[in-house]
Amino acid sequence: MTIEDSAPLALSLTVLPGVFAICHLPEGEGTPVWLPAAGFRASIYSPGELTIVCEQSYVPKGVKSEAGWRAIEVQGPLDFSLVGVLASLALPLAEAGVSIFALSTYATDYVLVQENSLEKALEALRGVGHAFLIR
Repeated sequence: MTIEDSAPLALSLTVLPGVFAICHLPEGEGTPVWLPAAGFRASIYSPGELTIVCEQSYVPKGVKSEAGWRAIEVQGPLDFSLVGVLASLALPLAEAGVSIFALSTYATDYVLVQENSLEKALEALRGVGHAFLIR
């Protein structure tokens, strides 16, 4: 069975408040002191780099970053056996020409879209049956 053969997922989504930046720091760098202690943020350590996602207002000048991203949260918690969650978001967004940056946590998934593509993203996701909750 393929994703196309299965029943489409109808997810409840929320657009998080705030505008975010995706930052690139060198490998071996510790968690930066400017990273806030609360709110939506992520640190991803991998060979060769440290990626930070946080509200763009916290990012100091001189830090390599891409600003102007909005975060869409899948209402969770999601069971680990659930298949196709990110695909149900990524495919319609790709078809609409919207670039994404995806993140997952233990409980749920997030996709970040550029702020200037947010309305196009919301339209594409509503078009495949996803609902948006007001936060």
